Amino acid sequence: MKLRLLLASGAIALGLSSSGLRSAETVKVGVLHSLSGTMAISETSLRDILLFTFDEINARGGVLGRKIEPVVVDGASNWPLFAEKAKQLLEQDKVAVTFGCWTSVSRKSVLPVYERNNGLLFYPVQYEGEEESQNVAYTAEAVNQQATPAVDYYLKEGKKKFYLLGSDYVYPQTTNLVLLEYLLSKGVPLANIGGGFRRDGSGKIISAGKYTPFGHIDYQQIVAEIKQFAASGDACVISTLNGDTNVPFFKEYAASGLTSETCPVVSFSISEDEFRGLPADKLVGQLGCWTYFQSLNTPANKKFVADFQTWLKKSNVPGLVKEGRVTCSPMVLSYVGVYIWKAAVEKAGSFEVDKVRAAWKSGLTFDGPGGKVTTQKNMHLTKNVYIGETRADGQFKIVSSFDNVYGEPWLKGKFK
Repeated sequence: MKLRLLLASGAIALGLSSSGLRSAETVKVGVLHSLSGTMAISETSLRDILLFTFDEINARGGVLGRKIEPVVVDGASNWPLFAEKAKQLLEQDKVAVTFGCWTSVSRKSVLPVYERNNGLLFYPVQYEGEEESQNVAYTAEAVNQQATPAVDYYLKEGKKKFYLLGSDYVYPQTTNLVLLEYLLSKGVPLANIGGGFRRDGSGKIISAGKYTPFGHIDYQQIVAEIKQFAASGDACVISTLNGDTNVPFFKEYAASGLTSETCPVVSFSISEDEFRGLPADKLVGQLGCWTYFQSLNTPANKKFVADFQTWLKKSNVPGLVKEGRVTCSPMVLSYVGVYIWKAAVEKAGSFEVDKVRAAWKSGLTFDGPGGKVTTQKNMHLTKNVYIGETRADGQFKIVSSFDNVYGEPWLKGKFK
């Protein structure tokens, strides 16, 4: 059955065409992402990949014989609005599951809503850990599936100094405190950790790194500081900048004369999708660390990429950008999340959240574009980790990989 867009209640709700399936023959599924504002540069692609996945599943008969009926709402990069939209999806639209959020602040904004209503949110984007809600399926990379492997790689490459830079919210702040502990445990002295520290009254470090607000555009002073920090020739930058602020940062970085040779940057929020708006040819050699890259040379990934491109050409979603599209880890973790939810529903024989959760915890596997993933009892995923080096075309050359990495959200205080 072909889907068409309907506008309703200030949200973009995807409904069924006039050929007339009754609602009992569909299952409503929420999509909660920023389609406007500073995070739209990243999140709109997650909306697109979800609609592609729903169409793919519907073409094969749906879930438990029901077609997926998406209800798409715009969080608009406004964190309180995310909570309002989550409430609408659960209490008014009665969705069986929601796929959504990018930033941790948006996830934490909606979390009380999902816990109060016993809803289920599939969260697909790298995050800081320190959380294990029974109402969130974390398909995302935990810190030990992205940040610490990247540090290990740089240490192996002989880097001795690490500059911590991020956007000013919970994911970068918490991740960098974990990385501070991790770096110290690896013998990196405090003096070799850049970006600055903030201490409480007792002298304990409560913040590590340099932070800028969402949408920040002037990185001249920070880049000058990085350049001075890197003058010794053995430094790197660990970046948790998020959203469109990456564009002015990397443009200033390139303009300053810094390169991947003089001071490489590893980014945890820059994927192939963000590189569509960045000067990739000036950032050759910079690193990314994810659990998927489009350049993975496997039959499953090649089919996934080709099928998505075919869908883009045929789709009639209003406003859909069709040219120059790529795939990336958050998109794949969204795709994987839908298929794991489908598998959990079918194992449970029910759309009820408690039964779906129990099926997740039983240990489900899915062979996705990034390799096999396995659900864990702590609501996270075991998956492969890849480190990639930026190419001039905005794709990544895979330089290192780690197989079947267990997702561990609780890392603080565990490094010796």
